[in-house]
Amino acid sequence: MKYGFGVDLGGTTVKIAYFDETGNMLDKWEIPTVTADGGKQILPDIAASVAGYRKDHNIPDEALLGLGIGVPGPVDASGTVNRCVNLGWGVFNIAKELSDLTGLPVKAGNDANVAALGEFWKGGGQGCENIVFVTLGTGVGGGIIVEGRLLHGTHGSGAELGHMVLDPRETAVCGCGKRGCVEQYCSATGIVRLAKLRLDKDEAASSLRTLTDLTCRDIFDAGKAGDAVALEILDQYYDYMGQFLGSVCSAVDPEAVVIGGGVSKAGHVLLEGIEPYFHKYVFHAASQVRFALASLGNDAGAYGAFKLAVDAFAK
Repeated sequence: MKYGFGVDLGGTTVKIAYFDETGNMLDKWEIPTVTADGGKQILPDIAASVAGYRKDHNIPDEALLGLGIGVPGPVDASGTVNRCVNLGWGVFNIAKELSDLTGLPVKAGNDANVAALGEFWKGGGQGCENIVFVTLGTGVGGGIIVEGRLLHGTHGSGAELGHMVLDPRETAVCGCGKRGCVEQYCSATGIVRLAKLRLDKDEAASSLRTLTDLTCRDIFDAGKAGDAVALEILDQYYDYMGQFLGSVCSAVDPEAVVIGGGVSKAGHVLLEGIEPYFHKYVFHAASQVRFALASLGNDAGAYGAFKLAVDAFAK
């Protein structure tokens, strides 16, 4: 049996996990992400933490198949990062640099893609060969698995689903600089934006008007309680999600769509709301899709990162 590490690199913390090659997580821990001075300390800190764990647990080189890492930015198949703005990184080969620091073979991927790989391997997409994974948080991320393989794309930006254009008439600017992106409607911040636009439209009574700091959860809770305005907002949200996922699935034809991120905490009401609109927009031959909630939570990135290493280095 071989072992290895999966690393999920985030803007505030680095999650590190130790696995056996079958995907059993044996241990996990976190270290802070030090982004000062262009993030130059991040990889040495990861290497030192891994080295410390190996020393404390007496893990020899021959027991390890390698290390995988998910990064919050585009990463091509060679392991080259193409700018990570929130880490202060430019363009460099993270796989080579981290391998030099750890002495281990390293495989790198985009964090959302890697989370998709984790859900495909051990989570909501387990047992499928083709899945679309969408994470609905502050933004919209995603990953696509086609015939068991992660879609990286030529420039490391494959499955950048949050920046597909849903409404070309949009006047507000997305964080990416474009207008009308999926992220502006389907993220947790997007649904709050839709709610504020609806509340500004007229004076219809709603419990949402009593809240000073409106959240995604507030909108779903009000909808569950029967608030008519909240239900109208949610219906608009489900329509956008149906358009978005219908377009993606018409292109990919997956077995499953797995939804994670903060919005997914709404539970099955989210899936039940999306599905009718999904069937309205999807190409009929691609309509037999199973919808599922992500099941690995914050561990998905570590699982998927290690799966990168398993696929690359296991014999």
